Amino acid sequence: MPVRKIFVAGAGTVGQGIAEAAASAGIEVVLSDIDERHLDIAINGIEASLNSLIERWAITASEKRTILSRIQPVVGLKNSEDCEFAIEAVPEQLDIKKQVFREFDRNFDAQTILVSTTSTLNITEIGRVTRRQDRVVGMHFPFPIVKTAVVEVVRALKTSDRTFEAAKDLVVQMGREVVEVNEYPGYITTRVMVPFINEAIHALMEGIATAEAIDKAIKLGFGFPIGPLELADTLGLDDLMILMESLYKELGDLKYKPCPLLRRMVRDGYVGKKVGKGFFTYMNGSGNHADTGS
Repeated sequence: MPVRKIFVAGAGTVGQGIAEAAASAGIEVVLSDIDERHLDIAINGIEASLNSLIERWAITASEKRTILSRIQPVVGLKNSEDCEFAIEAVPEQLDIKKQVFREFDRNFDAQTILVSTTSTLNITEIGRVTRRQDRVVGMHFPFPIVKTAVVEVVRALKTSDRTFEAAKDLVVQMGREVVEVNEYPGYITTRVMVPFINEAIHALMEGIATAEAIDKAIKLGFGFPIGPLELADTLGLDDLMILMESLYKELGDLKYKPCPLLRRMVRDGYVGKKVGKGFFTYMNGSGNHADTGS
């Protein structure tokens, strides 16, 4: 039976992408965050993404309005009744995710499936704070979410077969392919993506080429739709550094240690598209690039 309504906690890059993908598939979405400002930014971001689809003749203006009408921004856990899935898309910090899951467990119907989008933390540990560990599952949406046709579905230690199959069905309903992965830090996409991006940042720091040249070489050389540095900007350099530090802590491998240039960019506030400047500069959410001079 198709999913009718989901709840997404966290209106950042991940939450926006999930909300847009679900709403585009005809699913009602309650998109939650801590205040109206964060929600306004999220809705504006989704609208900009849909506008880019209109420019490419992928959707019509009428379809855009319909998609936006399916997304209801709320502060806190309002209007969460009848949600079949509650999905956390909050920062990659264990304490924050555990707290969200405690609130999910207290406020949602016992049959609601609780989903973590973590890619580096232990889903079993997150789910342990609930009274429904059999209804806890992982769903990792690789970046950029609205353009990527795959979702990694992760079974925690006590995830039931019924919950796992329901999560896979939701992914298919959203028009994505399912990849089943075992619970392990980074799964497939993050473990491969993070060293790839980190090495590109090292190449920039060492003066091998400009940011534009590095991304051009990778896109044209390997047929990728987006270069590693623009991908980092899209993800958010601060969020990327959190991912790297978490993987480095969990796995102890130097390939996950953040490049010094990445740390400097984050320290200086150049964290990517969400602020208009990272390795490239962005005008009104567009892809207009200019080297940072880093």
